[in-house]
Order: sequence, then C-alpha cells, then structure tokens
Amino acid sequence: MFDWAQGLVERGGYLALALLMLLENVFPPLPSELIMPLAGFTAGRGDMNLWLAIAAGSAGSLLGAVFWFYVGRWVGLQRLERWAARHGRWLTLTPDEVRRAKAWFDRHGGGAVLFGRLVPAVRTLISVPAGLSDMSLPRLLAYSLLGTAVWTGLLAGAGYLLGAQYDRVESWLSPVTNVVVGALVVYYLYRVLTFSRRARAAEQHP
Repeated sequence: MFDWAQGLVERGGYLALALLMLLENVFPPLPSELIMPLAGFTAGRGDMNLWLAIAAGSAGSLLGAVFWFYVGRWVGLQRLERWAARHGRWLTLTPDEVRRAKAWFDRHGGGAVLFGRLVPAVRTLISVPAGLSDMSLPRLLAYSLLGTAVWTGLLAGAGYLLGAQYDRVESWLSPVTNVVVGALVVYYLYRVLTFSRRARAAEQHP
C-alpha cells in the first residue's frame, strides 16, 4: 500500500497528495503521519514545492472534514436521540446526554474542532459532532483549516528536514496514536459498563 502511495505522489504530484489526504480522512488506508512526511521528503528532493505540498495536503484533509460534517448533518440530533433511546448502551449515550453534549459543543465547538484536528485518531471524526451541532460550515472550515494547516505543515516540515529518513516521523507518532486509540477504547468500554447506572440517574433527575 505504501509503495502504491509513494508512486502515486511521484506521478500525480499535488493532486495525488490531496487525494491521499482525503482518503486518509474518510477511510484511512495510510496515516497522514506517513503521507505528509513523504510529501516533505519529495519537496526536499526538489520534485515538489514544500508550501504547495502543505496546501494540497491541507485541502484534501479539509474535504474529508467536510464529508464527516455532512454525515453528522445527515444523522441529525433527532435521529441520534432515537438511536440513543433504542441502542443507548452501545452508543454509550442516553437521549439526555445527547442533548447535553450538543449544548456543550454549541458553546465550545470551535476550540474542540481546532484541537481535535491536531490529535491523531480524533482528527478524522471531530467533524461529526460539528455537523450534529449548530456550527455553520464556514465556521467549521475556518477552525478545521487552522488545525489542519498546522498538522500537515509540521509533518511535511519534519519530512523535509529528515530527508530519506522521513518515515521516522510515523514511527515517532505511532505510539502516540496507539495510546490515544487505547484510551478511547477503554473509555468506551467504561461507558458501556456504566450505562445502566447513568440511565437510571437520568430518569431520577430529568
């Protein structure tokens, strides 16, 4: 898969880079932690312009964020509340928690999107709650663009500086990603196991 991506970037240039970053956000076949350092390495060889590579990668990533934003819009608050009423344990949400989460995101969504775009494993799906909330598309784009540009810029810059050892960036960040994913899994299991207690408390204190 990686050899295919490398060949795609070498042949397709900026458009291929944007496509890979879009795919990484929608259905991650390759992590951005490897794609953007590859772009930086390619720029370091003189086959790309570093700033245009960052712009292309950010554009593709931003399109992925918009995709998940509209997934959230499609699901909608009412549908999510119905799902929570029927399958709350596996969603780990009661209808009341869905409403409270939306209210929180309406107040703090900009910061959540900006920070989420900088966190491995979280950055892909942070646009879903934005779509569920009252956040407008221009506001999502503004915060997502800022976070995404910082993320892609750091990765491409690292690949540019490391040269042929650009793949070390992925090896450095992979443990961080594993820790984040592991923490999310543990938190999910905790919420599944404590769902009945939280549901009873919600019924007693509506």
